[in-house]
Amino acid sequence: MNKDNKITNDIDAIPSLAQSKRQIDRYNLDLDAQAILVASRLMEAGAKLGHAAEIHFSRFGLSTGRYRLLADLEDNEGEELPSQLSEHLGVTRATVTGLIDTLERDGLVSRRSSSEDGRQKAVILTEQGAKKLREMAPEHFARLEAMVGLLNIEERSVFLDLLGRVTQGISALTDEPKRTKETHQ
Repeated sequence: MNKDNKITNDIDAIPSLAQSKRQIDRYNLDLDAQAILVASRLMEAGAKLGHAAEIHFSRFGLSTGRYRLLADLEDNEGEELPSQLSEHLGVTRATVTGLIDTLERDGLVSRRSSSEDGRQKAVILTEQGAKKLREMAPEHFARLEAMVGLLNIEERSVFLDLLGRVTQGISALTDEPKRTKETHQ
């Protein structure tokens, strides 16, 4: 299989508008097939992007989560409490603890008493961690730029707006369903 066939097959694997309409009709639902198609394709793109990000960060000996934690520390003057990291990264304290443990083992962060509250342990970006971020920055940011290189500046602005609005709707997947009379019967 040549590279062009691979691209074509990936595109064919993504649901089409006709597929979305058939699925909605199959279950006799009164929903917008195009909205379902957009959401399905976005979920597929998100999965592919997540996989690609892990491959990308593995080049630098990191995971996406470990990179995000290092970058957040850097953005916050190199010191944060685990609870702050958890909030900023949108993950559990247990997840943050695992990320910190690995980064500490690799010498990229350390733990010490907080400069703001000595009773708490803060996470500190080490010089080795800061050096890692500096060294990977040229390739990392060049690859990010290349990823959206087919979009012009106007399209990127529209995309950012649309992405922001779609992101607000993500809770529709995670929130508890609203109870209706039909649900209770």
